[in-house]
Amino acid sequence: MLWYVLQTRTGEEEKLAGLVHRMIPKELYGECFVIYQEQLWRRQQQNFVHMKQAFPGYVFITSREPKALFFCLKKVPVMAKMMADDECFFLSVEKEEAEFLKKIMNQNHVIGLSYLLTDGKGKILQVSGPLEACVPQIVKCRYGKRNVLVRLKLLGKEKTVLLGIVLKEDLEQGVRDWKGERGKQGTG
Repeated sequence: MLWYVLQTRTGEEEKLAGLVHRMIPKELYGECFVIYQEQLWRRQQQNFVHMKQAFPGYVFITSREPKALFFCLKKVPVMAKMMADDECFFLSVEKEEAEFLKKIMNQNHVIGLSYLLTDGKGKILQVSGPLEACVPQIVKCRYGKRNVLVRLKLLGKEKTVLLGIVLKEDLEQGVRDWKGERGKQGTG
């Protein structure tokens, strides 16, 4: 299956994915999804896992029949308007880009937290989780904010994305999910 991106307004991604699921024949596509990522938030000396979109404005769709899919998308009124307003609505994802995204996300299309072990002075000693696949692309580490800035290629252009990290002290202190439930956080 080839990967494509449907571009939409930020905040409208799930709505567009829902429209595709309801209005486009299933035989024209494999999956239609939004990629999310986990971020660690620190509030009042506690750690919480928060989910946010990894690529705002992008809905990913896989298809073996992109031409038929494109023409079917054009028949959906909301999508026809988006296509008329923006010629870059339906974009092809290169094979290497799709493989990279598959490597860093799980089957639920979520990029989990990566565990980073540092020397205490900022040097990374060990990485596990999704970030393992892109250590050379790390542009900036923001340990206090619990994320790293990674440069990657998507739709033929270089983009930077923040990926969430968890440090040793976070695991020792414990991590809660966004519902406030205490638990051991998996890394990927």
